[in-house]
Amino acid sequence: MPQNIQLRRVLKTPALVAFGLAYMVPLGVFTTYGQVTVLSHGHLPIAYLITIITILFTALSYCRMTSALPLAGSAYSYVQRCFGGKTGFLVGWAQILDYLFLPILNYLVLGIFLHEAFPAIPAAVFVLGSIASVSLLNILGVRLLTSVNFSLISAQMVFIVLFLALSFSQADLSPEALLKPLLVDSSDFSGLLSGAAVLCLAFLGFDAIATMAEEAHDAKRTLPRAILITVIAAGTIFMAVSYAAHLIYPDWKALIPVQDTASLVISEKVGGKWMYTFFMATYLTGVYASAMTAQTGVSRIFYAMGREGVLPRKIFFHLHQRFHTPYRAIIFVAIISLSALFLDLSMVVSMISFGALGAFTFVNLSVIKHFLINEKRRGTSAMMKYGLLPMMGFVMSVWLWVNLEPDALKVGLIWLVIGFIYLVYLTKGLRQAPPSVDHDDIAHLID
Repeated sequence: MPQNIQLRRVLKTPALVAFGLAYMVPLGVFTTYGQVTVLSHGHLPIAYLITIITILFTALSYCRMTSALPLAGSAYSYVQRCFGGKTGFLVGWAQILDYLFLPILNYLVLGIFLHEAFPAIPAAVFVLGSIASVSLLNILGVRLLTSVNFSLISAQMVFIVLFLALSFSQADLSPEALLKPLLVDSSDFSGLLSGAAVLCLAFLGFDAIATMAEEAHDAKRTLPRAILITVIAAGTIFMAVSYAAHLIYPDWKALIPVQDTASLVISEKVGGKWMYTFFMATYLTGVYASAMTAQTGVSRIFYAMGREGVLPRKIFFHLHQRFHTPYRAIIFVAIISLSALFLDLSMVVSMISFGALGAFTFVNLSVIKHFLINEKRRGTSAMMKYGLLPMMGFVMSVWLWVNLEPDALKVGLIWLVIGFIYLVYLTKGLRQAPPSVDHDDIAHLID
């Protein structure tokens, strides 16, 4: 192995849950609020419900795989072990898409909203400042991130409680108004599925917990527990906030011209200028926390792929002597994140969902392959846990995948074609297996 420095096992269940929620941003419901409210014709809570059901099946699959293979590469590592290096590489390549675009999304949102609050300062200034400070915090290590995450999540939870209280105290609570966000017309169904596919973005965080496997204490127990707690907590928050927002502002068509900043309209409607200001403060600190954890997650995936040798080892499989963090991978992500200076918000959101759903699909298949085929688990309980449930997760992930917006599918497929071309080069025309590291060697490193 090229180095003896190891990632530090310092994260327990509360820290992992904080990591996942910070990654997801409890106020992240407002990131895509305008876009998905328009797509679903005012039925955002139902779109969230569809996504939550899909995510729960997939979350269970992540729990199974983190227990069996607690490795930093998450979906890439699972598929690489279960289906071979070539398939693993392509899934890792797709996974890079969502993990790499998520910090870009956060920087883009920070630029848009801070420029809205301070019009005299160009959005690019906020983007560049965020990238520099987030990268520095990541290099310093996950202990510092954990304490920051707890503080920023607490501030968001205060806003959420206040938002719900003010919304229900002012909204029309007649039966007709209460049911309106929940009653879906058949003509809305296509948009509802497209919206649900986009909302996978909101749950990216439970799977990111798996990327911290080599920095988790007792990973086989703490990772599954943290994943389930994070999904259930976030799903409850997203459903409650989106439902309350529809009650206080039922005219979804009025949001069409202001989709990117619809959350500002809603927060001001609920509590006036002071609520608008409070929202800006808590939401943007939450987005900043998400940027930190997103960059942490993708740097660990690059670290795992660098360790395997499918990405250049000199860049990606290299830890800082003092801080034990993959600082070269972190700097690489920071450089790529500069694309936030010119990318479009809707396209970035859709690209993240493309990569996430690709990873979700193959993690579900990995459970079936690992437990039922490789380990030959048998019996009714095994068929339910390792067969039926992951198969349902697989079907629902594919269902949402094909309902992504056409432009996202096109760009995502182009990304996969580029990955395939690189794989052909890496394997000398697919005649060789991609470079890899023996599982026992990795286990020795991370024990």
